[in-house]
Amino acid sequence: MSVKILVFSTQNISDPGVDLAGSSHLPYSPGVVVIPVPCSSGIDPRWIIYALEKGFDGVFIAADGTDCPYLEDCTTRTGQVVARAQEMAREKGLDPRRIRMAAICSVCAEAFVNHMRNFEKALQELDHGK
Repeated sequence: MSVKILVFSTQNISDPGVDLAGSSHLPYSPGVVVIPVPCSSGIDPRWIIYALEKGFDGVFIAADGTDCPYLEDCTTRTGQVVARAQEMAREKGLDPRRIRMAAICSVCAEAFVNHMRNFEKALQELDHGK
């Protein structure tokens, strides 16, 4: 069973790593959909909830981490976005474990694929527990 995962990927840092996974033919779920954003701290938590309500099984934020070209505290701010989205998920009766974040660098193709595989497995386990 393939799950649908929405990935918010930062254009300058994590997007090249995600692209490298594809161009290197590293296998991961065909249900992964990537949306590039300038900075992960600019993601609106409502977008995450909207994606879950519209049928995505999970949302993954591929953050810049400490490499963000815009903000020194990007990781902290992105963590706050994720925490708020998880809080909103709880309020709407959604499992907050359907939202994850990790720093993905421009050469982190294998790390990205591993995150997608692990997240897919976790989401499948959540769905079997229903």
